[in-house]
Amino acid sequence: MTTTTRTASPVDWWRPDPPAVALAGPAEAGRHGSGTPAAHGAPFWWLVALTVVMLLAPQDFVPALAPLRIALLSALGAASAYVFDKLKRGEAVLTIGPETRWCLALVAWAVVTIPFSLWPGGSVNLLTDLYLKSVIVFWLLGSILRSSARLRQIAWVLSLIAIPLALTGVAHFANGDFYPPNHAIEERIIGYDAGLVKNPNDLALVLNLILPLTVALMTTEPSGGRRSALAAIACCEAAGVVATFSRSGFITLAASGALLLWRIGRRAGSRWIWAGLVVALVALPALPGGYMERLSTIADKDADPTGSAQSRWNDQVIAAGYVLDHPVIGAGLGNDVLAMNALRGAKWRQVHDLYLEYAVDLGLPGLALFLVLLRRCLAVVTNVQRRSAGAPGARFLFAIAEGVWISLVAFAIAAFFHPIAYHVYFYYMAGLAVAAQATCRAEVSA
Repeated sequence: MTTTTRTASPVDWWRPDPPAVALAGPAEAGRHGSGTPAAHGAPFWWLVALTVVMLLAPQDFVPALAPLRIALLSALGAASAYVFDKLKRGEAVLTIGPETRWCLALVAWAVVTIPFSLWPGGSVNLLTDLYLKSVIVFWLLGSILRSSARLRQIAWVLSLIAIPLALTGVAHFANGDFYPPNHAIEERIIGYDAGLVKNPNDLALVLNLILPLTVALMTTEPSGGRRSALAAIACCEAAGVVATFSRSGFITLAASGALLLWRIGRRAGSRWIWAGLVVALVALPALPGGYMERLSTIADKDADPTGSAQSRWNDQVIAAGYVLDHPVIGAGLGNDVLAMNALRGAKWRQVHDLYLEYAVDLGLPGLALFLVLLRRCLAVVTNVQRRSAGAPGARFLFAIAEGVWISLVAFAIAAFFHPIAYHVYFYYMAGLAVAAQATCRAEVSA
């Protein structure tokens, strides 16, 4: 391919100078296994269906779909279509990169600890009913999304999915659709009627993870109309986070906003980001009543009238003590609730901290394996940004890699407040990181 006389930095990738890297031609792309955007057509659309089912849960609104187990059907459809496509092309079905190996190492350690679990049957159930499904989604994303066109399409799918999620949250708040008064969490909206976003904290998390991808689209769309639509979607996502009254959601939203300003605001074409900041500042007086009071409990947990902040802090202290007593073999996969019950009474409540959840369940080795996997995924998208910087044809690839990086950092921050170690939230973003790396290898050559 072409050579250059200049090495571009990430801050000047839009300049029409000779690129540091050049897009690979069709022949070279084929050697990398990417093919054209039409490649992996059926597996991709099955993957889109799986994403829609996971986040929007149409089976909850159309009862006739419930017995069909459409989430399982979508996953099986994506996997079988992918395998058939690979076999038809004469290509290897399984390509296991470093990130996948670390993921499998974490799963293997979880399996190894099952015989020592406080409830081995419960660990097996969580492994098969939840954890392995998240890992399969991670594998499907990294295997099927092998082009910038597909990455752009999946980012659009997620951004469009965020619209009903966010509007539902805002509508619930406007209509006063709160939890019952005797619920442990008072004056909180009910989430969207789907498992991954039913809880308001989880709804805020999903919207925060999608927001950087929406911004990545917004900064690379050539159409002014689409940029305006994406800006409106981004505002809608932020409003949905606020409507949840989630303290962790606000912290994550603020962190994502700061990262977006830092990474994108200093580049050409960033007026959309600064416009968003102006809109946010203007909208401050319109924040719902009681919102600032709830946020104040972040710094002063004793000021929380519901007792939620205090109980979560106490649980974290108890969980840390358990880890010190059981540093290698923990309570077992998904058994942090039983370990906590034994120490502070049968409250049947998880520790609201992903890192402590891993440590309590799988010991420090399990936590270390997850941290390595997280670090690897961050390094992957950082490398994609470095390699695609300077190539005008790789503008979107650079932007989506940056968006995934911000989403992963946002997740790492939100993880301090969520018991979501084995859910799909992280594994979806990690899968996008692996997909961005595969796309970079296929479309960009040194």
